Amino acid sequence: MNSHNIQWHSHSIDKLKRVQQNSQKPCVIWLTGLSGSGKSTIANALEKKLFENGNKTYLLDGDNIRHGLNKDLGFDEHSRVENIRRIGEVARLFVDSGHIIITAFISPFLNDRYMARNLVAYGEFIEVFVDAPLEVCEKRDPKGLYKKARKGAIKDFTGIDSPYERPLNPELHVKSDVTSVEEICLIIVKYLLENNYIQNNILSHDISVQSMDDVSPLSEKKPRSYSQAEYELNAYIRKNYPEWECKTIQS
Repeated sequence: MNSHNIQWHSHSIDKLKRVQQNSQKPCVIWLTGLSGSGKSTIANALEKKLFENGNKTYLLDGDNIRHGLNKDLGFDEHSRVENIRRIGEVARLFVDSGHIIITAFISPFLNDRYMARNLVAYGEFIEVFVDAPLEVCEKRDPKGLYKKARKGAIKDFTGIDSPYERPLNPELHVKSDVTSVEEICLIIVKYLLENNYIQNNILSHDISVQSMDDVSPLSEKKPRSYSQAEYELNAYIRKNYPEWECKTIQS
């Protein structure tokens, strides 16, 4: 296709109008980790919490996507890169629609995750490293994939004969071998509240079950700065939605 023959059309309803209607800051919550680390389980539980809080969400899961959008892709390195490229573009569209999009993909390569991050504005990509030792993931092996990979029935399997490149500076680093799904969800929700992505509508009852001070040492949160675009969006939200200020989380 000749790119000179296509144009980007501006629409009357833009992202800021959708932010206003949805009463939340759109973002991608990108769960990455080895197969069997718990990404899909965590993503499902997290979306349930956010949905019950009244947030507009959507969950993209690695296996589900390969039933449709990416069913033409294999698991060689080229296909994996294309898999994440497509997911990144879909996630970008959901962010533009004003949604909080949760993705659960191994996404083993640093460059691919970097590419997905750069498709959205600074501050709209929250990388969550779901960390579990390989031996723990192999022991869980819910789909029997590690056993097949060890026998050579599956080639290019992440962690066995294909590398997993650990995130260098994720927004959140959770250790799923020593932290429950519920605790990990609380860690992520706390991050969303503290950074004004969501309002605390009914989540306070869940969060007050235990002190978040007891939960936070189980993760590593990195300091972050904001781009000019993010400052402008935050300024817009502060001006038009002062009630969005985070509520103090009581133990």
